Amino acid sequence: MARIVLTFGIIAGLIVSLLMVIGMTLLAGPDGVGSETAGYLTMLLALAFIFVAIKRHRDINLGGVIRFWPALATGLGVAVIAGLFYVITWEIYFNMTGGAFMDAYITAQIDGQRERGLTAGELAAYETSLRQSMALYANWWFRMPVTFTEIFPVGVLVSLVSAAILRNPNVLPRRA
Repeated sequence: MARIVLTFGIIAGLIVSLLMVIGMTLLAGPDGVGSETAGYLTMLLALAFIFVAIKRHRDINLGGVIRFWPALATGLGVAVIAGLFYVITWEIYFNMTGGAFMDAYITAQIDGQRERGLTAGELAAYETSLRQSMALYANWWFRMPVTFTEIFPVGVLVSLVSAAILRNPNVLPRRA
C-alpha cells in the first residue's frame, strides 16, 4: 500500500503543482489573482488519482476486494502527499514573487467590496481587517497550514467518495 500511496501521491502532487504554477503565472487575471473555481477544479483533477490509487490497491494488492476503512486510508495518504506538494509549491512561488500575491489579493478584495457599494467607513474597516489577516499570512508558520487546508478537505471528500464506491467489488471489477 505504501508504494501505491507514494506513487499516486507524487503524481497528484506534481499535477496540482504544475497546474497551480500555470494558473498563477499564465491564467491569472489582470490583478494577479486567479479564479478560485479554476483552482479547485485543478485540485479535483489531480486528486482524481486518489480513485485510481484505491482501485489499484484493491485490484493488485488485495485481490479485487477492499473494505471502506483501508480504502479511505489509502486515499487520505495520497491526499496528504499531494497536499505537501501543493504547500511546497505555493511556498516556492510565494517567496519567488516576494509575496506580490498578497497585495494583488487585497486590492482585488477591496475593489470587489467597493463595487458592492460599501461606504467609505465600512471599506476602511474592511481594509484594516484584511491587512491584519494578511500580516498573519506573511508568516510561514501561519501560511503553510492555511495552504494545506485549501487542498486537504478536497482530498478527504474525494477519498470518502472513492472509498464508498470502490468497496463494492462489482464496480470496475478486477480483470483477470
